[in-house]
Amino acid sequence: MKPKDTAEHFILSSSPHAHAKSSVSRIMLDVIIALLPTTAAGIFFFGMPAVWTIATCVATCVLTEALCRMAMKRESTVGDLSAVVTGLLLALNLPAGIPLWMAVVGSVFAIGVAKQVFGGLGMNPFNPALAARAFMLISFTGPMTTWLKPFWWKTPDAMTTATPLASMKTMFAAEAATTASPHGLCSAATGGLEGIWNLAIGNVPGCIGEVSAIALAIGAVYLLVRKVITWHIPVSFIATVFVYSLIAGGAPAMAQVLAGGVMIGACFMATDYVTSPTTAKGKLVFGFGCGLLCMLIRQFGGYPEGCSFAILIMNAVCPLINRFTQPKPFGAK
Repeated sequence: MKPKDTAEHFILSSSPHAHAKSSVSRIMLDVIIALLPTTAAGIFFFGMPAVWTIATCVATCVLTEALCRMAMKRESTVGDLSAVVTGLLLALNLPAGIPLWMAVVGSVFAIGVAKQVFGGLGMNPFNPALAARAFMLISFTGPMTTWLKPFWWKTPDAMTTATPLASMKTMFAAEAATTASPHGLCSAATGGLEGIWNLAIGNVPGCIGEVSAIALAIGAVYLLVRKVITWHIPVSFIATVFVYSLIAGGAPAMAQVLAGGVMIGACFMATDYVTSPTTAKGKLVFGFGCGLLCMLIRQFGGYPEGCSFAILIMNAVCPLINRFTQPKPFGAK
């Protein structure tokens, strides 16, 4: 007997069947909002050089995204704001005084090579902003390691200086060759409580968006409240850096956390949806690996900072982490 036609038709589709209200553009907008405090802090401390660097990176990333999608004859993805986030993150990971043409080259690399070559958003194995920063650090080592002092540090005969991490690494290397107390020069490098306070508010040389730990923490709290990120990666990342510092000695653990790219890396770079694990257990492993590699590079590597390279290495390991931390289906052996 032929079944009767009904007005209702059911379409069978693949999972997921339940969808959240969030969209890519909404998530990216939340990230942009969360980055506003550290962006404002960077502009406050470094002035117009920071403004020009940020504007150049964002504009170049958006333009490159549009041109790449046109060249590949694919739908434009400029409206999802992912290119804006990439440009902003890249700019915040650059020195304020870097030549603008280098910022353009890095932005083109971030979108054209690290993102669109792999197929666009969701296909890239590495964080585009960090991949571009690593490319620029290797290609333009001098300008990428030349830091503007905050405005009220500036004197007519001194416009650049070493970052706190570089100072600590140099001083600790000198301490290792002497019999002095391992904490003797450390307090001089960080300035004690005053140094910790300067690291917290951002009154130190460094990249535009990494200097103010307080501003980064405000943005991270916003992302947690909005449930854009979870606590697993930031907490495991920062806790690993802190505990490693306590065990290894040398720089104060709090200085290691606040100086350099740990805060921006743990809260904004390592938590990238595409290049981080999907399970809670995997995120904890990922954050631990990032923190451990970061400290190993800081202590034994040629660079005083290892955050970017640590996250990129863990990006490469992410598929393996996902494979071994996925929960087994009910009843499976």
